[in-house]
Amino acid sequence: MTEFLNSVVTIVIAIVGIAGLAVLVSKQANTSQVLSTGGSAVSGILQTALSPVTSGGGIGSVAQMPNIGASFL
Repeated sequence: MTEFLNSVVTIVIAIVGIAGLAVLVSKQANTSQVLSTGGSAVSGILQTALSPVTSGGGIGSVAQMPNIGASFL
């Protein structure tokens, strides 16, 4: 059962990877917008995940951290 689940996960990751690559190399793709949106999504996920840890004090909040989006484009 574990090998079957591992195979399914591998196939799903491959499909997502190929789809992502197709989006990035397409002539009609807006690659910079795709990367910016992906960076914003990751940033939002990190803010949500870290909010219980950072809201109670410590070195600061996630809002004070620099933007990790695709600003280099």
